[in-house]
Amino acid sequence: MQLKINVTEFILLGLTQDPVQKKIVFITFLFFYLGTLSGNLVIIVTIKTSWALRSPMYFFLFYLSLSDTCLSTSAAPRMIVDALLIKNTISFSECIIQVFSLHFFGCLEIFILILMAVDRYVAICKPLHYMTIMSQWVCGVLVVAAWVGSCVHSLTQIFLALNLPFCGPNVIDHYFCDLEPLLNLACSDTYVVNLLLVSNSGAICTVSFVILMCSYAVILHSLRNHSAEGRRKALSTCISHIIVVILFFGPCIFIYTRPATTFPMDKMIAVFYTIGTPLLNPLIYTMRNAEVKNAMRKLLEKKSISNNKK
Repeated sequence: MQLKINVTEFILLGLTQDPVQKKIVFITFLFFYLGTLSGNLVIIVTIKTSWALRSPMYFFLFYLSLSDTCLSTSAAPRMIVDALLIKNTISFSECIIQVFSLHFFGCLEIFILILMAVDRYVAICKPLHYMTIMSQWVCGVLVVAAWVGSCVHSLTQIFLALNLPFCGPNVIDHYFCDLEPLLNLACSDTYVVNLLLVSNSGAICTVSFVILMCSYAVILHSLRNHSAEGRRKALSTCISHIIVVILFFGPCIFIYTRPATTFPMDKMIAVFYTIGTPLLNPLIYTMRNAEVKNAMRKLLEKKSISNNKK
């Protein structure tokens, strides 16, 4: 049965309603967003232009930076603009698009992190077969599968949202549209939808986190048989990945694995995985990765030389 939708727009309360605090939010998150864009775009350009970064690890890092950029763009620009407005409204269709984009790129990031863990496992535990197992064709197929899986997940979220009847009120106590706050506005019993949400988003987050932690535990355990230099290099890479995994999955698990109950801290926790992690990822990967830093240095030197010739 098709349910009639009476609400055509929603009001987003944002992070705060205080005029002074809204100015602080505008300045702070504009700075964060610009940092996210510049940091991830530098990694994307560096990987695409450097021959030294042609291994599968950097192939997946390219897509991680791309998903970070898109994930942050799905939420941050609107929050920044809304901080300057008195009344922040978003149409029903725009809200649904935001739900789709946030879940698509968030899920894509999860799958890319899993692929990066698989890559590290093969590189460290099966080094002799690494280039055969992680061939360019295999990596391409894995990334396509990640995109398809993310699309299926996001379409499921949209299907759940479109089947919710909204008759009012239309105030969302959040800075972006998501299924959790939308459930609180639906004028029908949302118990089944909430179960589907937890079994979809919650299961993806929890199972993926467990898989990642177990895989890195196996990787770290296997390092005991490597040389001191090999252990140091592998530890540097794996620790970077583990930090990213904890920063991203911690907030996601807290939000998506519990019933549709809104807590005051939810908005600030959501900031971690929509804006915080995309901002920190470039810093984590560049500060702990000598190859990326060297490639960036060469790229800057080439740019400087070409500018001097002009």
